[in-house]
Amino acid sequence: MPIDLEKVIGAQIETTEASWNQDDVILYHLGVGAGADPVDVNELEYVYEANLKVLPSYASIPPFGVMINLLGVDGLDINPAMLLHGEQEIEVKGPIPTSASVTNRARITDVFDKGKGATVHIEVDSVDESGVTLFTNRSTIFLRGEGGFGGPSGPSPGNRPPDREPDRVIESPTLPQQALLYRLSGDKNPLHADPVFAAFGGFDRPILHGLCSYGIVCKAVVDAMFDGEVGAVDRYVARFSGAVIPGETVVTSMWELRDRVVIEASTMERATSVISNAAVMKRSEG
Repeated sequence: MPIDLEKVIGAQIETTEASWNQDDVILYHLGVGAGADPVDVNELEYVYEANLKVLPSYASIPPFGVMINLLGVDGLDINPAMLLHGEQEIEVKGPIPTSASVTNRARITDVFDKGKGATVHIEVDSVDESGVTLFTNRSTIFLRGEGGFGGPSGPSPGNRPPDREPDRVIESPTLPQQALLYRLSGDKNPLHADPVFAAFGGFDRPILHGLCSYGIVCKAVVDAMFDGEVGAVDRYVARFSGAVIPGETVVTSMWELRDRVVIEASTMERATSVISNAAVMKRSEG
């Protein structure tokens, strides 16, 4: 059944509730590779409650249930097996608290025709109990086989690196069990744990979650370009261009521009691109 654009664009998605505490934050940070050196003071700020801070990419965790509710939107007939997470953007209003409860208010902002598929664009505001929006997620979901309806194709990807060597390159090793650890933050898709299910999806073994790679790259940029200052990040946008096999090393290349750090990430072992058209936007000092 074709996508009913009149019903889908602007549609409200059922709200979800989420809460987290220090242990949830620490578990997430361990899932994206923090604490590899357990006596490094900077690493301990991610994994020890005495002086705990929160990576901006943690903003992608509380709204996770919204993706499930997308299946119930009128006019959008989705086969979950044909769904891919294409892009992710977070906008954080300030440092994320180590404990909070939020309501996730979501809507579909656009649908684009990509020929062999369609992209559905979702925006989610996570609002705390006092009515303050802590962060906003903008997700692009690619639906295989849903294109060809004659709609606009949407804007071309931006954030291409300049034609020069990167300013910094950071290598982030992952553990063979990295996906099994990261899934405890909420994404229990068997693609990341079950070898049989992964083989059905065309993979030799379970792959790392895209949002785990997203967090690994975010941490590399925060540590290398912002001296670990999580509050310096205003927005972070990335396109998922490939999969990491747990145990591989993620190599993040960074180019510093006036208002942002442009990023590309690939695997060391296979030279496979995993994050592209990506950038971390700096928070204005004014």
